[in-house]
Amino acid sequence: MDFMSESSRNQRRFRTFNVIDDFNREALGIDIAVTSLAKRITRYLNKLSQYIVIH
Repeated sequence: MDFMSESSRNQRRFRTFNVIDDFNREALGIDIAVTSLAKRITRYLNKLSQYIVIH
């Protein structure tokens, strides 16, 4: 898991939250947002974990 920060053409900053499988370098999920609140990240990880278990 890692955060990255970038800006768009109109200079609006946004962050990405990347979840990557280190074994095979597969991106399991990427969440893009203007702000990264702890509740948002927690919800995203819960949703991602349910998806991974199902598939």
